[in-house]
Amino acid sequence: MDRHIPFDALRNVRDLGGYGTEDGRRVRPRRLFRADGLGKLHRDTADWDRFLALGIGTVIDLRHDWEVERQGRVPEHPSFTYHNLSIEHRPYDQPSLGPEVEPGPYLAERYMEVAEDGTKEIRRALELIADAAASDTPLVFHCASGKDRTGEMAALVLSLLGVPEPVVIEDFSLTELATPALLADWRRRNGGRTPAWPGYGRAPESVMRLFLTALKQRYGSVESYVANALDLDAEALATTLRTHLLEPAPTAWPPLAYRRATASDAGTLVRLRDTAALWQLARGIDQWKPGEKDETHFLTRMREGEVWLAHAGDHLAGAWELWWDDPAAWGSRPADAGYIHRLMTTPHTAPPGTGRQMLAEAESRITAAGRPYARLDCLASNPRLRAYYESAGYRVVGEQRAKTDGGGSPYAVTLLEKRLV
Repeated sequence: MDRHIPFDALRNVRDLGGYGTEDGRRVRPRRLFRADGLGKLHRDTADWDRFLALGIGTVIDLRHDWEVERQGRVPEHPSFTYHNLSIEHRPYDQPSLGPEVEPGPYLAERYMEVAEDGTKEIRRALELIADAAASDTPLVFHCASGKDRTGEMAALVLSLLGVPEPVVIEDFSLTELATPALLADWRRRNGGRTPAWPGYGRAPESVMRLFLTALKQRYGSVESYVANALDLDAEALATTLRTHLLEPAPTAWPPLAYRRATASDAGTLVRLRDTAALWQLARGIDQWKPGEKDETHFLTRMREGEVWLAHAGDHLAGAWELWWDDPAAWGSRPADAGYIHRLMTTPHTAPPGTGRQMLAEAESRITAAGRPYARLDCLASNPRLRAYYESAGYRVVGEQRAKTDGGGSPYAVTLLEKRLV
């Protein structure tokens, strides 16, 4: 589920493998990594062993040389080569920005500056990535926080690989899962102060959406940018990357196994929900927001109802909540139904049909409890989700125009019900 690879000192190391492409293939796992500052690695530590275990053959450091001198670089090792390519030529101080600065437009404009100022360095970075791919050697590129310069480079590479734009945007926004740790690190380095800019460490989807829109408006496409601004053979580069970094998508999956969640799963459930929220936002679905549900929410749902996890082999595939009443949406009702909430699948890694299988499992739990109905609701403004539930046998039975969940403003939901046999 989680693309973030755990380290003690690093906050934003991620594998770019597993993303599907428009031609039905997927990016090979453990071949292309993105990261925050590798100068935080030190020999003879568990983190150093974890890093070497990735088999990295090439490290591309996208920071300024003065950043490398001040913050350090990855320790030397015979297993990899190191390249310092500062793609950003006009540095700016994010923590000192004013609260009035909107991250989306501001950072997208900075990314365009990088795209046009750093053509020499970006060109060389792409050549190194192609060389590593052709030699079947894992590669990592990084900057300081693994967000801006790293995010821009990842967007270019994923686009050349044929990964759909919503997924490129989603990959960028996954830094949001690391933002609390990045912010805590900044505070520790700065005497406990808080950055003046509320957007520090943030990676909202609007940044990458606006940047890609601007790049295409100016150049027509990522490929045209590579050809005309970087003076590279974009077709040959894309062919090299796709030949060596893509593989057929899986055709067989392990069967799903289910278990009831325990208190130790609360953090995983928060992470899953936040990941699903970022998936939605990258596709323009304004429903869930990261950070809306904390561990306390899931612990309460475990205590007052049931929370279930689905695994495919060793990997988490999804989860859902099962309530035995839901007065906020349905009002006072007899004990004749189970109420399904927060049906979540792991983006890009759950087997096809996981959502439908989890629905069926939840319905079987309701039947076993002797209740004849399964009920759920979805935002009235989300017709796509409504159609999904209707295709699973649910029918619309009403609307609650002012549902509340204990936080935020009331919102309208469509009520759906299924008679269980």
